[in-house]
Parts: sequence; C-alpha cells; structure tokens
Amino acid sequence: MVMPGEPLVTGNPAGGLKLTEPCRDSPTSVESALRRRRSVREFRGEALTLAEVSQLLWATQGITGPEGGRTAPSAGALYPLEVSLVAGKGGDVPAGVYRYRPHEHDLVCITEGDKRAKLAAAALEQEWLADAPVTIAIAAVYERTARKYRQRAERYVHMEAGHAAQNVHLQAVALGLGTVVVGAFDDAEVKRVLAIANNEHPVCLMPVGKPRP
Repeated sequence: MVMPGEPLVTGNPAGGLKLTEPCRDSPTSVESALRRRRSVREFRGEALTLAEVSQLLWATQGITGPEGGRTAPSAGALYPLEVSLVAGKGGDVPAGVYRYRPHEHDLVCITEGDKRAKLAAAALEQEWLADAPVTIAIAAVYERTARKYRQRAERYVHMEAGHAAQNVHLQAVALGLGTVVVGAFDDAEVKRVLAIANNEHPVCLMPVGKPRP
C-alpha cells in the first residue's frame, strides 16, 4: 500500500541528491511578496543554484512540523501531491527529471538529460517551459484523498495544488525569481516526459527562472 507522501518511483532511494537546508526566514515580507507577485513567462538564461532549487521545492511541499506537516495544507493530512523537477543544462542540479522527496528533502533522478524541449512540446509548444532553467511539476494521486473524502476528493486535491502553486509564486518573488502556472498540456505526453506512474495525474507545470528585464 502506498502511504501518503510516498514517491511512486523506481530507482535507488539511496542515490538521492541532497538539497541544502531551506531558509525559514527572509527580508521579504509576505505582504511584499503578494504585492510583487506576477506571472512571468520570459526568463534570462541563467541557471539556478542548488540553494534556490532547494528553497523552491521546500516551499512547494517541504516538511514544517515534527508530525510531517507541510508548507501547503492538505485535506485530512493525506498529501496526494507528488512533485517533480525538470532541470536544464548548466545548473547545480544536472540536467534531468527528478522526484522530490519531502521527508528526505532530496531529489531522486528519474531520467537523465535535458527534457525541457520535450516538456514544452507536451505543453502545446509553450516555449517558456523550454527557456526556464527548471520547471516544477505538480501531479496528484487522487486515490489517497478519495479513500476518505470520496466524490469530493478531486475538489480537495485541486485546492491543495493551488495552495502549493501559490507557495512557489511567493517563494520565487522572495528569491528574485519569476514563475507562471501552466495548465494547458497533453496529460499523456507530460506523464511520459516526467516518467510518472499511471495513477499520478499532472495538475500544473511551473517554469521558474530569473525574469528577463
């Protein structure tokens, strides 16, 4: 049985890329981040640091409490979301597709190589997915929430994905980065690029990078 938050991936769990310890305070206030948040689709070619990637992933689904509470609220604490990272060339994270493991705060490499162009093609040729140094992909395992909430599960899962996406937006602002939520894509093609399990369903893609002036 898959427990809440357990990655549905194959590969060597011991081979995870350890992320840096996330910062839990910054000079950017919540009010300032909210005021400055905008959808960004044009990015400079600069890669992100490991610390920036770490902070973004922690904001998405990081652990914040001794009992496993996370940065985004989850109905029944069932945690149906799974987070992948698509990294391009030249950054601290080698090019490839990764799965984020919240409890370990690390990345497990699923597929090596730069898959950004394939992801952009799967997202109806939205070129900012190919231009951004990384994309955070949020997928859902609806069964985790449906066990308790039945027909309301899909609604609750989508609420949770929205919370997580807003966290990414605000964290990006605090880091001097930009992002946008992409919801238009071919589900089957995105699943192939991300190499995710059959019972995982992509909900949104968030390309992240340094905004172009």
